[in-house]
Amino acid sequence: MKSKKPSKIDSRIWELDALRGFMILCVIAVHTLFDLEGIVNINYPAFYIFIRENGGILFILLSGICATLGTKTFKRGLIVFGAGMLITAVTYGLSYFGMFSEQMIISFGILHMLGFCMIIWPLVRKLPMWSICIIGILIVILGFAIEGKTSEIPFSYIVGIPSYYYAAGDYFPLVPYTGWFFIGAFAGSLLYRKKQSLFPKAPKDFFLIRFLRYCGVYSLYIYLIHQPIAFGIISLISYFI
Repeated sequence: MKSKKPSKIDSRIWELDALRGFMILCVIAVHTLFDLEGIVNINYPAFYIFIRENGGILFILLSGICATLGTKTFKRGLIVFGAGMLITAVTYGLSYFGMFSEQMIISFGILHMLGFCMIIWPLVRKLPMWSICIIGILIVILGFAIEGKTSEIPFSYIVGIPSYYYAAGDYFPLVPYTGWFFIGAFAGSLLYRKKQSLFPKAPKDFFLIRFLRYCGVYSLYIYLIHQPIAFGIISLISYFI
């Protein structure tokens, strides 16, 4: 009798998927609360403030950890970067037709940045891990050094030096955020050297944990569809208020 082939979710390191799922749900909560500003008065909890200010870095660190475990990073990077460009096209289109503020156009958001990191990772991973960590730290430090700097050079916003009037709904330039990705990759090489779960005896099939794992596996699709759904619901709320 043939043994049942493990599903996609069961063949992965469960805690990384669960953590990614938790993070994507936090992103949805933050974006939804942000969209509600101006419609209802909200007393934001400290957790919301923390996730809004640091959630992106945590997500990038996690993506760096996961990059050390994958074998098709370049292909996934193309998909993620393509998803980012889709968001760029949609936000530009909505702005063109007057349905979206120009200041909310996403020209280089977290998907662009993560896609870029994944695309170059097959080359970067050939370096010693200690050097990748040092490069990451230096990029983060450089990010602090250029913070607040502006430039009128076209597309300089990609590396972290936007024009004086640049504004975006989601902005994750290569400096400093590729640094956090590389630091995450270094952490992943240490924590998951054996490419096995650190918590093999945990109740990973508990319904709540399994739900988070599913959200983690399909986080890209959830990210792409959550904003238009939230925007539509909030538009209905604002119409009746």
